[in-house]
Amino acid sequence: MVQNLLTDRELLDSLALEVELNLRRHIEVADGWQPHDYVPFSEGQNFRFLGGTDWEPGQSELSEVAKLALTVSVLVADNLPSYHREIGKYLRTGAWWRWVGRWTAEENRHEIMIRNYLMVTRAVDPVQLERSRMEHMTKGFRRPALHLLDVLATCALEETASAVRHRNIAALGENEIVTAMAERIALDDELQARFFADLVAAGFDIAPDQTMRAVADSVAAFTVPSVTLPDGRSSDELLAEAGVYDPAQEPTLVFAPLLARWNVFERTDLGAEGEQARTDIAHLRG
Repeated sequence: MVQNLLTDRELLDSLALEVELNLRRHIEVADGWQPHDYVPFSEGQNFRFLGGTDWEPGQSELSEVAKLALTVSVLVADNLPSYHREIGKYLRTGAWWRWVGRWTAEENRHEIMIRNYLMVTRAVDPVQLERSRMEHMTKGFRRPALHLLDVLATCALEETASAVRHRNIAALGENEIVTAMAERIALDDELQARFFADLVAAGFDIAPDQTMRAVADSVAAFTVPSVTLPDGRSSDELLAEAGVYDPAQEPTLVFAPLLARWNVFERTDLGAEGEQARTDIAHLRG
């Protein structure tokens, strides 16, 4: 089966209506919550700069695992200017650009909610969090040059992985507010993952070989954002040990649901290149 190779511009134009329809659906479903509703402001007090008391370790009531997991969530979400730049440079047109703005705003309110919670409850050292945030933001984030379908497949994987991480944070049962915040973020992540996954599915309809190759390459190169902690260890290692997010479980928890969503192993519309890409995916699955 011979297929024409579409340029990114042709794909942007071909998928524009799908983006518009998915964006409308996404906004209708995702709206309806506010970050400030999850922050117990009545527990807050001034720090010494305003006549109060500065943070001390004994003020925190969270477990070490919960503090680490929420700190990573703040740092990843707070680095949005870098993520926005990397995805936005591919999608500066019409509904695509409006989706980038919407996605960025949603990620930002996750950071606002968690950071406000951590400050009000004095759950973590605010000075260390700010230093880590500044360092993480300064380093920024870069991904290799990607074509449109690679961007969409990679984002579907990333948002699915983030949903898994936040569902597991909720499962820690730390307290009612942490559980509610994590579940809320996980729901948003799942909605964002659906948006990207639906566009990949539409890509399969118009360019199955190209889309299969994008999926294969994205699975092969997939890594979650990680944070280097003050003691030099990677957040990946500690979150895996705690059962919050283990990369070893990605084939089951991240890849498998999306591959099933896209009917990767049941498709009958592939040419030679698509078949090779599908074989590559099968080998990656082990």
